[in-house]
Amino acid sequence: MRIVTFSRNGAVGVGELVGDRVRVHPRATSAVELAVDPAAYPAGEGVAVSDVHLLAPVARPGKVICIGLNYRAHAAEGGNTIPDYPTVFFRGPTSLVGPADPIILPECSDKLDWEAELAVVIGKTATNVRDNPLDYVAGYCCFNDGTIRDYQRKTSQWTVGKNFDRTGAFSAELVTPDELPAGAAGLRITARHNGEIMQDSDTGDMVFDVATLITTLSEAMTLEPGDVIATGTPSGVGYARKPPVFLREGDTIEIEIAQIGKVTSTIARREASAS
Repeated sequence: MRIVTFSRNGAVGVGELVGDRVRVHPRATSAVELAVDPAAYPAGEGVAVSDVHLLAPVARPGKVICIGLNYRAHAAEGGNTIPDYPTVFFRGPTSLVGPADPIILPECSDKLDWEAELAVVIGKTATNVRDNPLDYVAGYCCFNDGTIRDYQRKTSQWTVGKNFDRTGAFSAELVTPDELPAGAAGLRITARHNGEIMQDSDTGDMVFDVATLITTLSEAMTLEPGDVIATGTPSGVGYARKPPVFLREGDTIEIEIAQIGKVTSTIARREASAS
């Protein structure tokens, strides 16, 4: 299934995307619910995609767990060694935007960068998982882990540079695992800046695949339904280019993953952020 969350006439709904229409599942209160147990939530009316406002698949994730340096070529372009344990940091909900909203360029920096990422949405509680870790996945979507690079480098911790308001963008569709290769492995992942390809890789270059990440993370923390794992970015980010390339007001940045979808975001100044 390709599941979307949307607003219409002041109410939030959930449905299955079929072509240019959404089959609304009126009993489902979240995309994760529908992904995990579609039989429990029968479909109702169909509406045109053009008649709804698409939202992020998970409105306010309990945790957004981000993995750094998880593509071999990306680690190399930044002069980093390939880690032997995942590099973990977190994003808060105020740093996130949906597929129809702009990414915000802050007043204090002009070093806004892109990062194309595969996002994994957890479907059921996972603690110390050893067997069948992919069974805990509700679905996959695209994510742009927008980063303020100069603030990221201010300390040894990346938290501030990764948590500026409205810098991390989700695609609309939550794609269930049955639609994809196991662990979403081997899928082309790209970033286009104003139409020009800047990142072009596939998820097979990950150091730690989805199953390994779920096993490793759940050893330390309970993963709950609606939690998101952002699995890292391939090479081709802006700061590593010569000369560096950063996002400017009016630019577009498009993150696309084969068989999953894409999110296209416009870059705006803070005063244009109302939605």
